[in-house]
Amino acid sequence: MTSKQSPIHSGYGAVTTAAEVLEGCDLSNTTAIVTGGHSGLGLETTRALANAGARVVVAARDVEAARAKTNGIPNVEIERLDLSDLASVHDFALRFLASDRHVDILIGSAGIMACPETRVGAGWEAQFATNHLGHYALVNLLWPALKGRARVVVVSSAGHHQSGIRWNDVQFTQGYNKWLAYGQSKTANALFAVHLDRLGHLRLRSGLSPFTPARFSLRSSVIWRRMK
Repeated sequence: MTSKQSPIHSGYGAVTTAAEVLEGCDLSNTTAIVTGGHSGLGLETTRALANAGARVVVAARDVEAARAKTNGIPNVEIERLDLSDLASVHDFALRFLASDRHVDILIGSAGIMACPETRVGAGWEAQFATNHLGHYALVNLLWPALKGRARVVVVSSAGHHQSGIRWNDVQFTQGYNKWLAYGQSKTANALFAVHLDRLGHLRLRSGLSPFTPARFSLRSSVIWRRMK
């Protein structure tokens, strides 16, 4: 089965900033979770969402660094999350669910790129584990809170062109290439978002429980940020 992707003609382009996208939007009473929301694209996303009125939960492996980087941004709280450690993912999800809050937006922005060969968990290749498996587990564990047309954004990149899913050796046990491993993880991000979108629409059309995400989003192109 294939899912044909097509432009949505949003009017935004490669040099559009997050602040420009959210200009005029009131996100008061909105809760967003941004993994890696204290650096790079994640930090710009956090800043734009918070300035638009959203309450932003920044999920970060290094809590102190995240606090320092987001200092001065309103409406931000920091929670520890190490996507390469499934126990940490479970702990984060349990803490959030215990707060009895609704997730309106979940943005999977955290990731690692082209690192030396590293093994985590049950021997998983670190880029695949961090960039894909961690986010996959996080979304599944937070599923009860993703209700009422929540949106999940999975950040991919043009790096996905480097490699499809290596079904014969997903964990690179037969020779490691850091760029192919990164590309595979970004392909996994894209496929995950596409399947989530399909599931959301199927459930919506079937008239199933409204406590189910109805819309998902994907960014699977080169992502640029205007530096001012």
